[in-house]
Amino acid sequence: MPEKKNGNLPKPKDIKAFLDEYVIGQDRAKKLLSVAVYNHYKRIMHNLVEPENDGVELEKSNILLVGPTGTGKTLLAKTIAKMLAVPFAIVDATVLTEAGYVGEDVESLLVRLLQDADYDQASAEMGIVFIDEIDKISRKSDNPSITRDVSGEGVQQGLLKLLEGSVVNVPPQGGRKHPEQEFIHFNTQNVLFICGGAFEGIDRIIAQRLNTRVIGFESEEKQAIDKDNLLQYVEAQDMRKYGLIPEIIGRLPVIMSLDNLDRKALKRILTEPRNAILRQYKKLFEIDGINLEIEPEVLDIIVDTSIKNKLGARGLRSICERIMNDAMYEAPSSRRKTFRLTAEYAKEKLGA
Repeated sequence: MPEKKNGNLPKPKDIKAFLDEYVIGQDRAKKLLSVAVYNHYKRIMHNLVEPENDGVELEKSNILLVGPTGTGKTLLAKTIAKMLAVPFAIVDATVLTEAGYVGEDVESLLVRLLQDADYDQASAEMGIVFIDEIDKISRKSDNPSITRDVSGEGVQQGLLKLLEGSVVNVPPQGGRKHPEQEFIHFNTQNVLFICGGAFEGIDRIIAQRLNTRVIGFESEEKQAIDKDNLLQYVEAQDMRKYGLIPEIIGRLPVIMSLDNLDRKALKRILTEPRNAILRQYKKLFEIDGINLEIEPEVLDIIVDTSIKNKLGARGLRSICERIMNDAMYEAPSSRRKTFRLTAEYAKEKLGA
C-alpha cells in the first residue's frame, strides 16, 4: 500500500514531478495520469478509514492511454508503479483468448501481478496492471459471423469482470495446464488497470466526427482544431466506432492521448532522464574503466534514424546498440582509457 511505503500518499504534483525525471514531454498526459492515480489510491485509503458511512461510494477509475508506438505508454505506467512501490504487471492483450481456446485466459494477468508481489495477495490486490495493445482486441466487425471472435470481443467480455472490480478465481500456476490446482479468490476492486494502445487509424474516425460537428452555425470551431494532432480530441464514442464494446469503455472512464515525439523530445530522451539511454552506455564503459565521450552530432544521427524509420523513443536503444556494439566488443580488451564516439563512426555503423 503506497502510504505504508512512503509515509503518506504523494500528491498529484509530486507524482508528476517524479514522472518528469523519467519521462520526457507528454505534460498533458502526465497531469491527467497523476490525478487519476492519486484519486484511485485516495479512494482506497478513504474506504479503509470510512467505509461508506455517508452513503457515498467512491468507484474506481481505470485509465486508457491512446498514442502511437514509442510515445511512452508503458514507461508511464511502469514509472508510476515504481514511485508508489506497488506490484506491477505488464500483459499483452494479443495473447489473450476466450476460455477454452488456444492462448491465455484473462485471469492469467492477475497471476503475473501475484508473482510480482511474491504471492502476497493483500499487496497484489492494490497493484497496477498495464494491458498493452488493447486496440488489437477490438471487435472485428459489426456484423455477426458464424466464426467466433475469440481474441476480440470475447476477450473484452472476459476483461469486464476484472476491470469493474469483482472476486475472480485465479489459478496460481497459470491455469489450463494444471486443472487440479486450487483457485485463489482474488478481489480486483482496488487493482488499477491502465490500458494502452496505438489505435492505428482512429484519427480518421475523430476527423469525421469533428468535421460533422463544425458544419453550420458552429463553423468557427474549425479554426481551433489542430489537424496534426487529432488524437488529443479522442472521446469514448470514437473508441466504440473503433471496435471497443460500450461496457469496456464504461470501465475505462479516464481516456488520455499521448503526442507524437518530435526531434527535440527524442534528443532529450537520449540524455536527460535519470536513466537516459546514453547515460547507461557511459556507465557500461565506466565499469570497464573507460570514459565514453560522445560528439553532439551523434545525437542528431540517432534521432534522425529513429524518425526516418518511424520507431519513436522505443527505437532509440536499438539504434544505439547498432552503433555501440563493435566498440563494446573491443573496448574491454583494449588498454584505452577513453573512447570517443564520432559522427563518422556512427554513420559507418548505421550504413548511412
